[in-house]
Amino acid sequence: MKNLFLSATFALLGLSSFGQVTDNQEYTITGKVQNIVPDRKIYLQMINGRGTSVNVDSTDAKADKSFSFKGKVVEGGGYYLINFFNLALSQKVLLILEGGEKIEVLADGMDMPNKRGKLILTGNSKNVEFFNRIIKMNQDLQTKVEGWNKQVAIAQEKKDEATLQKIQNEFQASQDATALKIKSLLPEMGTNLVAIWTAGNFFPNDSSVIFSVADRFKKDGKFNQKNIHVKTFLEYAKRLRGITIGTEAPEIAMKNTKDSVVVLSSMKGKYVLVDFWASWCGPCRRENPNVVRLFYKYKDKGFDILGVSLDQSKDPWLKAIEKDGLAWTQISDLQYWNSAAAQAYGVQAIPASFLLDKEGKVIAKFVGDSADLEKKLEELFPEK
Repeated sequence: MKNLFLSATFALLGLSSFGQVTDNQEYTITGKVQNIVPDRKIYLQMINGRGTSVNVDSTDAKADKSFSFKGKVVEGGGYYLINFFNLALSQKVLLILEGGEKIEVLADGMDMPNKRGKLILTGNSKNVEFFNRIIKMNQDLQTKVEGWNKQVAIAQEKKDEATLQKIQNEFQASQDATALKIKSLLPEMGTNLVAIWTAGNFFPNDSSVIFSVADRFKKDGKFNQKNIHVKTFLEYAKRLRGITIGTEAPEIAMKNTKDSVVVLSSMKGKYVLVDFWASWCGPCRRENPNVVRLFYKYKDKGFDILGVSLDQSKDPWLKAIEKDGLAWTQISDLQYWNSAAAQAYGVQAIPASFLLDKEGKVIAKFVGDSADLEKKLEELFPEK
């Protein structure tokens, strides 16, 4: 076990505030900042659906080091940042606001190298309690990690592999226990955005957690499922679910290269390969010659392909179709990984394809090269 360095997985961005959905969509944020940078403003920013932040408001710190923001949250709530002075070492406080919050922040204003500035947050939302409990768990784990890393340095110097393994085991056990405690809070969070934030940040690969939270939001009719953060989370859950062998293939209706809508179900009666690819995908382009070969080999025996591109613009898509000689039907909504078809089929990597029988049920799934596809087609269309 060489060069072991432990770090807490649960690293959080600054300090967060969570609000509950109320009829009052206004928020009030007040605070004080310990370190003021002259001639630099404090910004309130909103994180958009692309994960980037845009300025919503700005203010100067007053002579007594206080500042404040007041406004209305976006419909359904949103993720906001207080960005102190917009510098390389600026503190950034993540706020999840759903309306009706009165939040107070006491901040250093600047982070130091390898050490975040101190923050104290209070507010009228019950969800502040959830966050503070998570922060406390994370801080407790981080304190242990700092102690373990000192022991690691000594053990490495002595080449004491037994001690290094013991520390690694203790670290893993403590990290797992912390994760379990955080997970236990999720049912209490209901359909507040804090639930999505927690599930997405701490358990992105735990399908049982993701599905449980997603189902809760889908069943709660009062929550705005058009909210960008809820929508993104539900789409992620849908992609994670994917589809299973023997199920009816999800319908696809998208425009082809000539802007006419093509419907997948119209291709019933043949074995159809739904082939996800993109002009920018190197592995896809390298596999296309093999797919072309199989298409021409079996197209007169009842085999067809529907190409679904995850491109973002039409021109490179069309050029790739022509260059690679893709003679089958091609469709796309030009939405990249937000493709409605990719979401419906749970596509997380390309090339990926799904073979449907004549009734439109999924009989095989393929990721990567076409070797398994070729074997399956040989079974379906044996040489006479």
